[in-house]
Amino acid sequence: MRLRHPDGSLIHLAYCSNVHPAEDPEGIHAQLRRFAGPVRERLGVDRLGVGLWLPAATAALLAADARKLDALRAVLDEQGLEVVTLNAFPYGGFHDRVVKHRVYRPDWTEPERLAFTLDAATVLAGLLPGDAARGSISTLPLAWHTPWSDDARGLARANLDALAVGLERLRERTGRHIRVGFEPEPGCVIETTEEAIAELAGVDTTHLGVCVDACHLATAFEDAGTAVAALASAGLPVVKAQLSAALHVADPAAAATRELLEEFVEERFLHQVREPAPGGGLLHRDDLPDALAGDALPASEPWRIHFHLPLHAAPSAPLAGTGAELVETMRALVGGDRPLTDHLEVETYTWTVLPEGQRPTDDAGLVAGIAAELAQARSHAHDLGLENA
Repeated sequence: MRLRHPDGSLIHLAYCSNVHPAEDPEGIHAQLRRFAGPVRERLGVDRLGVGLWLPAATAALLAADARKLDALRAVLDEQGLEVVTLNAFPYGGFHDRVVKHRVYRPDWTEPERLAFTLDAATVLAGLLPGDAARGSISTLPLAWHTPWSDDARGLARANLDALAVGLERLRERTGRHIRVGFEPEPGCVIETTEEAIAELAGVDTTHLGVCVDACHLATAFEDAGTAVAALASAGLPVVKAQLSAALHVADPAAAATRELLEEFVEERFLHQVREPAPGGGLLHRDDLPDALAGDALPASEPWRIHFHLPLHAAPSAPLAGTGAELVETMRALVGGDRPLTDHLEVETYTWTVLPEGQRPTDDAGLVAGIAAELAQARSHAHDLGLENA
C-alpha cells in the first residue's frame, strides 16, 4: 500500500513474504497468487506492497536470468503487487524444521553473504516500480555475537566496503538506488542502536544504513524516540523499518504466566529473552527454553521475548504484546515533520509456530491475519497524519 506523509513524501507499506516457505521461482509465483494477491483483494486496495524474501540460490538465479526475472515481474503485475524492498537476512532454509542460530550464517565476514546481497540488489533493481525513489534490503547485523574479534570485524568491514562499491556500480548501470539496512537483533554483534552506531561508523551512508525492527527494539527495552534520534545524530539513515511486536511478560515468576509461556516454546526459531538488570543493563538468555529452565533468570523484572506477534491480536492475559512500543517506533520514524524512512514492512514470520489455537488453520485464515495486520499498521499511520496515496 502507498501512504502520503503530510510533507508530501510517499511512504510504502508492505508485508514480508518470509512468512511463506517457497524458495524457488515457481514456488514464489504460487505463493504470490495463493496469499499476496488475496490479501490485496481482502484489503480492497489497487496495489499492495510485498517485501520479498529471496533465498540466496533464487536471488542468484534471478539476477543472472532476465527471462526468469521478467516472469516474476509478470506475476507481480498480474496480482496487483509491487516490490520496493527485499528481506536478505535468511540465506536459505528459513522454514526448515530447525533454524535457530543457522539463520546468522553465512555472516558478513564471509564472501557468500556479500554475493547474496549484491544478487538481491540486482533483482530489486529490476523489480522496482518506475516511480519508486529507491529500493531497500534488510540484512543481518554483521554476525551472531560469538565468536567475534578484531579480525572478524576487519573482514566484515572489507565486505561492507565492497558492498557499497557494488551498489554504486549497480546504480550507475541501472539508474536505481538500492540501499542495505543492517538490522539490530538481540544476541548479535549489533544488538542495540548504540552498537549499530559504533560498528557502522564510517560506512558509506549513501548505500548503507540501518533497518529498525520494532520487535527487536522493544526486546532490548530501547526507547524508540531516543534510538531514532541517536541514529539521526550519527548520520545513519533508516533504510527501512519492520513493523513487529514482541512478547511482554510483566511477572515472569508467576506460575500461571510460565505455563502460558511454555506454549511459545517451539523448535524452529530462536526466541531471545531479555530482563532489566539491577543497576542497568540487561540479563539475557539466547532462547526461551533456556530462560524458563530453573532459575536461569531472576524473573524479578519484566521480560521481553523476541517472538514476533501478530500486530492486531494480543496474546492471552497476563501475557501482552509491545503494540504501544510499535506505535512509538512509527511515531519516531514517520510521525514528525518529515519521515525518516519511506519503507515500512510488516514482518510476522511466526504464524505457523504460534501456540495452538492462535495460528491459522488454512490459507483463508492466514490471508485474513496478514490483511488484519496491514490494516492495523495502516490505521496507526493514519493516526500519525499519513493518508492513503
